[in-house]
Amino acid sequence: MSANRSLSTQQVAELLHVSRSTIYDLIRRGELHSYRIGRKVRFTQDDVDAYIARARHEQTVRPVQRADVQSTLLHPEPPKYGRLILSGQDVLLDLLANQLARQEVGAERCYLNSFEGLLSLYQGRVDAAACHLYDAEEDAFNVPFVKKLLPGIPAALINLSYRTVGFYVPAENPKGISGWEDLKREDISILNRAPGSSPRILLDGQLRRMGVDARTLRGYEIEMKNHLTMAAAVAAGEADLAIGTERVSNQIEGLDFIPLLDERLDLAVRLDYLDTPAGDMLLETLASRAFRRALRGVSGNDYRDLGKILWEG
Repeated sequence: MSANRSLSTQQVAELLHVSRSTIYDLIRRGELHSYRIGRKVRFTQDDVDAYIARARHEQTVRPVQRADVQSTLLHPEPPKYGRLILSGQDVLLDLLANQLARQEVGAERCYLNSFEGLLSLYQGRVDAAACHLYDAEEDAFNVPFVKKLLPGIPAALINLSYRTVGFYVPAENPKGISGWEDLKREDISILNRAPGSSPRILLDGQLRRMGVDARTLRGYEIEMKNHLTMAAAVAAGEADLAIGTERVSNQIEGLDFIPLLDERLDLAVRLDYLDTPAGDMLLETLASRAFRRALRGVSGNDYRDLGKILWEG
């Protein structure tokens, strides 16, 4: 679909699987950009895509420079402290990029999922990649994936936050779902995310741990674009459960949440990059009071280890 195409309120509501009234609420709160032609409200595809990239969060942020990781970007006047291409889909990364830009770091963003981001880091197309990938066999976040996807490359994991992950279920939990074992039931239907996304990897790992064939799960092949659309679909009765974050469950009416684990969000960085001026500014910014103040509006996350290097290898 062309980014310049004009979309109506109804078309956007259908794309996001929400009501028109929800779209108007998003406009009123400044979370979804729009424009008017006479008395009619219209949107561009870029407006919708930008909202989806922030769909798990309650606030918008100042736009940041998007990075084209397919090509070499030329800077006529190189930034004072060098360049950083930051991959990931969490809103705090936009805030971090903005803070770095104020410190004269050429911070740019690309919105890859965790798996894609680590592969791009290995290929040298990004400088830092946010990841929140759970390995069910090792009962560990991120470290097993960094070891496998960045073979032979010394790297560090710098913590960003923790958040609660679990099942979205319809209000009042009519199927009495309580945990992973319910995935073995024949009367349960699910919604899924795309391969490489953290919910998909979490789900597949748990199925393998329990010895459940994914092909036996009703709805396993149905892939949703983001947490918000998946939560809205469960609330509408399209499935019995889906994996997502507690924060989104608080934004959708007709939905309950079954907590399962605390997800760890880290920033994977090559060790040699941390020795550059941009790497120094990255660590300094993560540890700064100014950045913590900027995060006050991003509620629902736990920042107890923000900026700490939790692993090197």
